[in-house]
Amino acid sequence: MDLNLIISTCLFTLLSIFQGISGTTFTLTNACDCTVWPAILGNSHLDSTGFELPSGESRSFQAPPSWSGRFWGRTGCTSDQTTGQFVCQTGDCGSTQIECNGKGAIPPATLAEFTVGGSGTQDFYDVSLVDGYNLPMMVEPRGGSGTCLSTGCTNDLNRACPVELRVGPGDACKSACEAFGTPQFCCSGAYATSVSCKPSVYSEMFKAVCPKSYSYAFDDATSTFTCTGADYTITFCPSSTR
Repeated sequence: MDLNLIISTCLFTLLSIFQGISGTTFTLTNACDCTVWPAILGNSHLDSTGFELPSGESRSFQAPPSWSGRFWGRTGCTSDQTTGQFVCQTGDCGSTQIECNGKGAIPPATLAEFTVGGSGTQDFYDVSLVDGYNLPMMVEPRGGSGTCLSTGCTNDLNRACPVELRVGPGDACKSACEAFGTPQFCCSGAYATSVSCKPSVYSEMFKAVCPKSYSYAFDDATSTFTCTGADYTITFCPSSTR
């Protein structure tokens, strides 16, 4: 066997082993023109579960192997001067603090979801609009092997949001499930399988604006992506939406 090929193979193996031991680095970047308060929910805590990220700034987190969880952005956040409670216009987690402390996003919120494989196995990731939309978001893998495509929603869905799904003057866009609560929109009850639950006129609209994102519960085929041994950059308000 060619010596260079042997060296390259050994280096790749070592890098894969190191990645499996050290875990995955997630970098959150705020490219919006305003402050965003990212939030994190996972099967184990990272360095923070919620924090302030001013426009133009980034913050990185090291996740252990086999970590799974989600990231989202909160907007319009303030602390009440009387009670001291922390609340957000969109994406609030209901903890009343800047840290979410194990609480998930209150819809509507754009979600970046990950299952990190570790030890040289595949990561699975997606950007989901199943719980609605509040911010444009892009996920970009770095340094991995495999298909490793970027995914997300770079368009401003709030501008195209139907009146019946709209939150406020255009702060966010609800899912049809949240807006109407019926089994056919929520893929629940008699509609809880991929055979019975089909895209609705609303999920098809989400898909048309954001073709790589999950638009409803069984939208796996065009919305789930894989990569091995990568780090990931999650950008709020990617450049095309600014």
